[in-house]
Amino acid sequence: MTILVTGATGSVGRLLVDELVEAGAPVRALTNNPAKAALPAGVEVAQGYLGRPSTLPDALKGIDTVYLAPLPAKVDEFVACALEAGVRRVVVLSGEPAEYEAQGDPAGWHYYKVERAIEEAGFEWTHLRPGQFMNNTLDWAEMIKTDGVVRAPYPEAVQTPIDLGDIAAVARVVLLDESYTGRKLTMSGPEAITQPEEVELIGAAIGRPLRFEELSREEALAAWAPVMGEGSAEWLLDGFRMMSEYRMTPESTVLEVTGRPALPYREWAVRNAAAFI
Repeated sequence: MTILVTGATGSVGRLLVDELVEAGAPVRALTNNPAKAALPAGVEVAQGYLGRPSTLPDALKGIDTVYLAPLPAKVDEFVACALEAGVRRVVVLSGEPAEYEAQGDPAGWHYYKVERAIEEAGFEWTHLRPGQFMNNTLDWAEMIKTDGVVRAPYPEAVQTPIDLGDIAAVARVVLLDESYTGRKLTMSGPEAITQPEEVELIGAAIGRPLRFEELSREEALAAWAPVMGEGSAEWLLDGFRMMSEYRMTPESTVLEVTGRPALPYREWAVRNAAAFI
């Protein structure tokens, strides 16, 4: 049965397409720009986007299982189209904050909004809850190239970042193994690490010393708000504050599900060294 991968050219979705193709699974990839997608041979392409629900009925025809990228603003429209198409299973790319969101004001729901909508609609479901992505530190590339200094808040925040490839590998297993139905899989990288430690590892990977310079919350908000909006900047800062108050600990999910250990940040830095040079 063909699996629909939404967000098939996104950060995780594109890697998941490759994982499923390698596993011999039939894949239909939902993408806004098929010409640019450069998807593997044999992948069925559906032109569309979760944010344009009018494209979903055709994309969902004959689909039993969906990998759902997170787009809370349009999840109700997706649910309606998927129910109409007879979709049975939905594997949701959610996030580690979902459990925390569930305890708060529904106006603040993001990941949990998607999880709740899928559960209430009656689909068979699995929720993938990765924490912070290692790729987020690519945002430091320009600072590192320019003056060798990374400026960020909350240097004491302890996080457990995960490689995108590990998320895709877990998603592949879950999509092909229905024994994971009804589970919420929190996943992380293999180590607890701070931002200054990440900076040090990037420096080792590129062969030159780097410095970490702490920003106050106010300085970080002033720098981030024009780029991502004040609400998103506040949300991100609150996450770092929580990680400074409550030390995160690694999850063993990647190893348990895929049978191989999660990628450590040191190796990620080596693989991505060119981005910082």
